[in-house]
Amino acid sequence: MKIVLLSGGSGKRLWPLSNDSRSKQFLKMLTGKENQLESMVQRIWGQLESVGLQNSAVIATSKSQVDMLHSQLGSEVPLIIEPSRRDTFPAIALAASFLYSMGQARLDEVVAVLPVDPYVEDRFFDRIKDLESALQSSNSDLALIGVEPTFPSSKYGYIVPDSYKGVSDYCSVNRFTEKPDEEAAQGLIQQGALWNCGVFAFKLGYLVSILKEKGLPFEYDELLAQYSELPKISFDYEVVERTDKIVVIPYDGYWKDLGTWNTLTEEMASEQIGKGVVCEESLNTHLINELDIPVTVLGVSNVVVAVSPDGILVADKEKSPKIKELIGIFDNRPMYEERRWGWYRVLDHVKFDYGQEVLTKRIGVTAGRNLSYQKHSFRSEVWKIIKGEGEFALNDEIRSVKPGDVLQITVGDKHGIKALTDLEFVEVQTGTDLVEEDIVRIFMTWEEVEQHCEAVKK
Repeated sequence: MKIVLLSGGSGKRLWPLSNDSRSKQFLKMLTGKENQLESMVQRIWGQLESVGLQNSAVIATSKSQVDMLHSQLGSEVPLIIEPSRRDTFPAIALAASFLYSMGQARLDEVVAVLPVDPYVEDRFFDRIKDLESALQSSNSDLALIGVEPTFPSSKYGYIVPDSYKGVSDYCSVNRFTEKPDEEAAQGLIQQGALWNCGVFAFKLGYLVSILKEKGLPFEYDELLAQYSELPKISFDYEVVERTDKIVVIPYDGYWKDLGTWNTLTEEMASEQIGKGVVCEESLNTHLINELDIPVTVLGVSNVVVAVSPDGILVADKEKSPKIKELIGIFDNRPMYEERRWGWYRVLDHVKFDYGQEVLTKRIGVTAGRNLSYQKHSFRSEVWKIIKGEGEFALNDEIRSVKPGDVLQITVGDKHGIKALTDLEFVEVQTGTDLVEEDIVRIFMTWEEVEQHCEAVKK
């Protein structure tokens, strides 16, 4: 069996900590081993390892999340990268074509697809293993996992089986109902309906046959080249709702979608992360503060206070899911990002009437990692080293740097830096188009930089 984890979305319901670059699955707010904070993606990747499925797993994601995944899971994590964001059908099709063309998977290989951010017990993954036998013995085209509901929720879709045989058996699927009101949900539960948790499996050959029917290539390189032309449509609409032979496996354990502040705070081990004070009179109140300034919460109950470089949220927990509807008016650049080499935080951004901009960042580079050797077309930069030691390359020459050093980089200069210890510096950009896309990367690894600079010397 092959496992495909879908990592996408912007997680706007968890604003201001989540943004277009840092989706909800990357927020380190859950308690992991040795009481260290971990993210949803770190949690599920560890769970796959604990049940022996990690070596069979790949992550399908967009270009914007690659650095974050490398930062949190390591540079060796297997990724299938979408060249542009489409929807779940194109993403799953691309992953299937990769497994077929590049992974040498057989057409009768079972592929299980699941979101990267469910909050579940380890035994949930034992049920994922059962999807393979359910497909084989039922001769169905799709097998799903349905969660036994604990209350009539209007937040989830429902799978209505033909008959309910208990948790050890699979059932054929009668129909799907998408997010009914609570009264209708109660009626569905009485019929044995299950929450649709977005987990399903198919034989690789089934999806290849669908691609053929649609006139789409099933070889990875060809599908990748045509990816931008694929329809933006979900796998549910394009495949699941058009498939007749579907079975579902019931799961009776703990499962939760941590997609909103009210559900996420229920699983946080502490009511406070970051600097500040929550007074005793503030009951069921959570403070999450990513800034270095203290935040005080006094006499307010049942609220979440979330503070990040992107903004400040103070919300009643039950009303917090509505944040997605409100933040559409904001069009600011992400103010904090994690990268494969470390992180950066925007401290200030000013645009002047005459066209010039000034952008100030605080940048952290993890020991042993490096920024790419690069150049810019529209900006100059000044770096002030404030912590740690490193090696700085400028126009094919390398020198050591330490706290207090000031580094001048003009438009077109080739430059890069490697951290020998954890390194931090303040960067001031000046130019006319201060965007992340104004980067021409020459070398990615420091070994390449060293070899190039040595060759220039000779």
